[in-house]
Amino acid sequence: MVHIKSVADLNKIAVEVPEKAKLLADVFWPGPLTLVLKKQSTIPDLITAGKNTVAVRVPNHPVTLALLEQLDFPLAAPSANPFGSISPTKAEHVANYFATSSLTVLEGGECRSGIESTIIGFEDESAVLYRLGSITIEEIEAVIGSLKIKIHKGEAPLAPGMLSKHYAPKTATVLTETISQSLVLFETKRIGLLTYQDRFEHKNIVAQHVLSPSGDLTEAAAQLYNALHKLDQLELDVIIAERFPDHGLGRTINDRLERATKK
Repeated sequence: MVHIKSVADLNKIAVEVPEKAKLLADVFWPGPLTLVLKKQSTIPDLITAGKNTVAVRVPNHPVTLALLEQLDFPLAAPSANPFGSISPTKAEHVANYFATSSLTVLEGGECRSGIESTIIGFEDESAVLYRLGSITIEEIEAVIGSLKIKIHKGEAPLAPGMLSKHYAPKTATVLTETISQSLVLFETKRIGLLTYQDRFEHKNIVAQHVLSPSGDLTEAAAQLYNALHKLDQLELDVIIAERFPDHGLGRTINDRLERATKK
């Protein structure tokens, strides 16, 4: 993925930018929106895995923007976590992942959105959703109209985060619509619990994280990965995650939990 400091730099990265892409960039940049566009010939194939398209965004964080302002070139940067593992949402997560390397980590506090960017591409003049993210389908469609949805692509993903198993803890994790039934199913195990609004009581619950007692999906999304990191460090037998309401950011959270629990 390539990061730029403003919409004005988009033409340095991409060619044939669709009008819908320009509309989305004007509304959501800086912010958690990634556009997949036909790349300029100056963009190396190494960055795009040999594809003729490039993923590009303008981040919305003062530290990152300050870094980009000091550069006279776009910055290619992958996710700061080992392939397939839980995404980091603060510097501590990155440092833990790469503890044996000489990696330098910029401290910018916890991520505000908590979940990755929404990824939109363009095929035959149509806008296509490749990855659910912090900007909801409803918000995107309010700007450009209906979207095609292609959020699963097996072994040849068109964009980051499309593999069926991704964002996964090391601990075995299950996704359920009924926490009480799952607690019975795993009653002999050391259990970590991840829920939306409610707390549960069971003798084998070692730890639990309620992502938003008030039922705020934005708050829940912001807390999701940090809670998974904490549970994954406790040497549990299983993490039981509750399925969320399947609309707005709830749909994005369910997408991440489905990928995290895929065998």
